[in-house]
Amino acid sequence: MKQSILYFFVFIMCFGCAEKAKNTETEVENSTINSSENLNESKAEFAIIIHGGAGTILRKNMTPEREAAYKAKLEEAIRVGYDILEKGGSSLDAVQKTINVMEDSPLFNAGKGAVFTNAETNELDASIMDGNTLNAGASAGTTTVRNPIDLARVIMEKSPHVMMAGSGAETYAKEQGLTIVEPSYFYTENRFKSLERVKASEAKKENDAKTAFYDADIKNAKFGTVGCAALDKNGNLAAGTSTGGMTNKRYGRVGDAPIIGAGTYANNNSCAVSSTGWGEYFIRAMVAHDISALMQYKGLSLKEAAQEVIQKKVPELGGNGGIVAVDKNGNMVAEFNTAGMYRATMNDKGELEIGIYKE
Repeated sequence: MKQSILYFFVFIMCFGCAEKAKNTETEVENSTINSSENLNESKAEFAIIIHGGAGTILRKNMTPEREAAYKAKLEEAIRVGYDILEKGGSSLDAVQKTINVMEDSPLFNAGKGAVFTNAETNELDASIMDGNTLNAGASAGTTTVRNPIDLARVIMEKSPHVMMAGSGAETYAKEQGLTIVEPSYFYTENRFKSLERVKASEAKKENDAKTAFYDADIKNAKFGTVGCAALDKNGNLAAGTSTGGMTNKRYGRVGDAPIIGAGTYANNNSCAVSSTGWGEYFIRAMVAHDISALMQYKGLSLKEAAQEVIQKKVPELGGNGGIVAVDKNGNMVAEFNTAGMYRATMNDKGELEIGIYKE
């Protein structure tokens, strides 16, 4: 009798354990399904984000006509990349062609609108990176290549190198059939006048410390870049950046724009980033890669990582600027610690957002 009772209790316990295990398994399965559903709901098919530089961009200094011109060009540029992505094109193509539009506009400090060096020349830098392969290309200090982002991609795809600079980069550009122009192509009156104002301010600096605070061009002498980050339908990320560098720069100075990890970075495991700001600090902070690393190794979201680097790390060093970025799920971020940043986004639903000021 006692033995029968014992068997009964063992049976009940085993049955209970089996049911509990079955229920637990079902809960885990349902949890996994729900997580997958949530992930799918938040994942965009493709996305693109651009910037046209950060700095002291204030509404009070902007005419309605000039604001409209910037917004129109930002929209033109991003729609070029959006159309490529919508049709199933690569993120690399979207990034390159989008940046081409801004390089060809005198509104931005890249390509046609590049700022002047102290020697009254234009020296251009650019970089591009493939998040799928981690391959990258960059050019620095060119004076005759119409679209430096094109040279950066050619270096990435057709050369054994990551970066080429100066006359060597220009020679390679010619060999690859890229469009070569006379240095005078990059001359624009407003950029030259900006150089003159910066030089005049520099000369007066010892006698009038306030001069630098009254001219937006002088405040922005260290800023100005264009960039793009994109996610395509194949899940590949890419980023690119192009710039004329710093107004009044000397001695072959190179900023963060052509430096992989500082001005540009893309990794399919995390995000794609393009930077704009005071290059010396962005190089020291390795801004673009640091955002990716915080996501990949610390588990931060794109927004959290961008805020950590742009709102804390860079200012603590003494620098300022911003970034645009997109993660592997299509989430986009435009983070900056300046008064403004020219920027635009488009998602897979075709929704367009354009911003200039800190709103």
